[in-house]
Amino acid sequence: MDKSTSLKQLIFVSTKEKTIMRVFVTGATGFVGTAIVQELLAAGHQVLGLARSDASAQKLIEAGAEVHRGDLEDLESLRSGAAQSDGVIHAGFIHDFTRFKEVCEVDKTAIETIGDVLAGSDRPLIVTSGTALVSPGKLATEDIIPLFNPAWPRASEQAADKVAALGVRTAVIRLSPSVHGDDDKHGFVPILVNIAREKGISAYIGDGQNRWNAVHRLDAAHLYRLALENAEPGARYHASAEEAITVKTIAEAIGKQLNFPVVPVMPEAAAEHFGWFSQMAAIDCPASSVWTQEHIKWRPTHAPLLTDIENSIYTK
Repeated sequence: MDKSTSLKQLIFVSTKEKTIMRVFVTGATGFVGTAIVQELLAAGHQVLGLARSDASAQKLIEAGAEVHRGDLEDLESLRSGAAQSDGVIHAGFIHDFTRFKEVCEVDKTAIETIGDVLAGSDRPLIVTSGTALVSPGKLATEDIIPLFNPAWPRASEQAADKVAALGVRTAVIRLSPSVHGDDDKHGFVPILVNIAREKGISAYIGDGQNRWNAVHRLDAAHLYRLALENAEPGARYHASAEEAITVKTIAEAIGKQLNFPVVPVMPEAAAEHFGWFSQMAAIDCPASSVWTQEHIKWRPTHAPLLTDIENSIYTK
């Protein structure tokens, strides 16, 4: 190697066993992002985590990661983070449903901004999407490419495809509606628990036979690492460890923990009971991960959703 070659020019640092990467992670201190950071560090990778606040920065330092100050709306921070890295995992999203259309546009712009930096470099970009709207009412598989839905305007997959056309090695992780585990405070199950506490009943819509899929956050984090290291360009991977759990079953498990009655809510009364969450409470979204498990050797090993509920992690 020429002595004038700078460290910045070293795209990968290889060992006999694997390729070690410096990975820029957005959403690095979130519920899923924290697990991704731990997974990457345990595998020997270096992590540069995006941090908006001093508290987030301290969390990254304590985990053993490097801190990169900025946020999803600070495009220069995204550019500089991507430029310093061998690959990017975009796990950040602003979970403000009061301005959902706006934050979906922020997500889209963030992906495109990062993609512009990575264009033509063969550095991977792993983008986050969801399984819920891939094929409502039917089993979602990885080969299905959903059309853009103005009623649910998250466009992360469309943005990933756009930057792929620029020569970026992109792949998409579709997360389950329920990514569960310790410290889950803002996911779909905590929302159901909070509504149950407010109303004094644990409810489901109609006959409750609509299905969600689910994954433990540590299994999801493992899939992100596998995708970073081995993804096929343009692939969609399903972080779905359990492909179908009825919402009635989830409501029953919550009701048992809270000692609340479990009751059906008629569809016409769903909006009144569940508020803005009624659409997700009613969605039927089973999702397979057979192709994902076969092609990237992902094997979920952590507790299933009902076990986490039964262990009172949501109702302490």
